[in-house]
Amino acid sequence: MTSETQQTESVTTETETEPNDLRNLIEGARVVLWDFDGPVCRLFAGHSAERVARDLVDWLEGRGLHGLLDEPARESLDPHVVLRAVDRRHPGSDLVAELEERLTQEELKAAASARPTPYADPLVRTWTAVGARLAITTNNSPRVVKEYLTSRGLLPCFAPHLYGRTQELSYLKPHPHCVQRALNAMGAAPSTALMIGDTPSDFLAARAAGVPFLGYARNERKTKVLEEAGAEMIVGSLEPVLKAVREAGQA
Repeated sequence: MTSETQQTESVTTETETEPNDLRNLIEGARVVLWDFDGPVCRLFAGHSAERVARDLVDWLEGRGLHGLLDEPARESLDPHVVLRAVDRRHPGSDLVAELEERLTQEELKAAASARPTPYADPLVRTWTAVGARLAITTNNSPRVVKEYLTSRGLLPCFAPHLYGRTQELSYLKPHPHCVQRALNAMGAAPSTALMIGDTPSDFLAARAAGVPFLGYARNERKTKVLEEAGAEMIVGSLEPVLKAVREAGQA
């Protein structure tokens, strides 16, 4: 088991957010919506997402369904791109359901070797302790989220608010569906919430739902793509967020 605050990766990006701006963002958040893979953990740290994507492509080709994927989808290193490409051709089909279940099984395997994002565990516990309500809003399977959070002892900080991938794949982020589900279930106004995410799709979903956004970027490449999407509040580590939450709780 990895120590909660152990640095499991090299964080090269300095915080792009001024301390006062971060404090103001945190103090306004009564509900915190977390993307899962990235801010909470690196799901595929020990189980390659690229290999999973290739396996899904190979599985389709083995069934004579090569034509369902265009070249960008076949060359994609993201299993969600493969899944969405098939769903666009055959939405709601048994084929899509079977492909989604194959991805879920791969995510469950990945959860066993997922690495906690540095400072995520204590941040989750601290935010809960000072009275915020937390939810997961993710494109991953909620079964996978539950498995991982249970292994870290964090499930009580989130349950029952785990909003992940459903059979309606058109609702994956950047569609705001999972964000809106969380807000509705928790009876929260968008302005009283905060979303933490590490991809443009997270930012776009939060913006569409009217929820303030805090970007987490563990390297310069992720910082750049978030900035290009329009995100303004970005941190390269969750450590300053943890510090700000602790200070706000003591105020």
